[in-house]
Amino acid sequence: MSDRYAVTSLDELVGFEIPGQARWHRIRSTLDVGAFGINAWTATEDGQQVIGEHEESSGESHEEIYVVLSGEATFTLDGETVSAPAGTVVHVADPAVQRGAVGTAGTTILAVGAKRGQAFTPSTWERSSEALRFWPTEEWDKAIEILERHLAETPDHAGTHYNLACAHARAGRPDVALEHLARAIELQGTFAEYAQSDEDLVSLREDPRFPAA
Repeated sequence: MSDRYAVTSLDELVGFEIPGQARWHRIRSTLDVGAFGINAWTATEDGQQVIGEHEESSGESHEEIYVVLSGEATFTLDGETVSAPAGTVVHVADPAVQRGAVGTAGTTILAVGAKRGQAFTPSTWERSSEALRFWPTEEWDKAIEILERHLAETPDHAGTHYNLACAHARAGRPDVALEHLARAIELQGTFAEYAQSDEDLVSLREDPRFPAA
């Protein structure tokens, strides 16, 4: 190990874990990779979402490659389902493609991406996800502080609004949570579907203002 190179393992790159969610191997931020985005996720149970449903055209417009390192995944690419056993490489050249993947327990997917022809900058999603380390400890105000800071920098980032909705709901602030949830869905309609089964939002579902799928 030196300031010129590093050798580590995916297990050593797990900064924190959230029960019920895929394990995030924080490769880029831990190793301070500056040329491209690179991270990996491992499913902790069968049928778990490993790569969240998203598209890139409304965000950083990254071209992305996904490599299934172990296990077996099922990718959805613009509505087409693709079986992806270990060794499969999925290249998404068009940022507008809606993509996501679920896997069996132990499935690990490596994701690499950057915007073609431009110097790399860390994604808004990754920066705002720093707040997720406070989910296991339920330190909601600390999570909200980080998310609010990122929202000030990128006020129209749907994922930040959604995470703020989750944090405020967990903190017992339904009115603020519903405002952020509505804005997240306005910016990215797929969040309406996520919200129906998200445990962070259970306390809001009986509210008549809660959005339908």
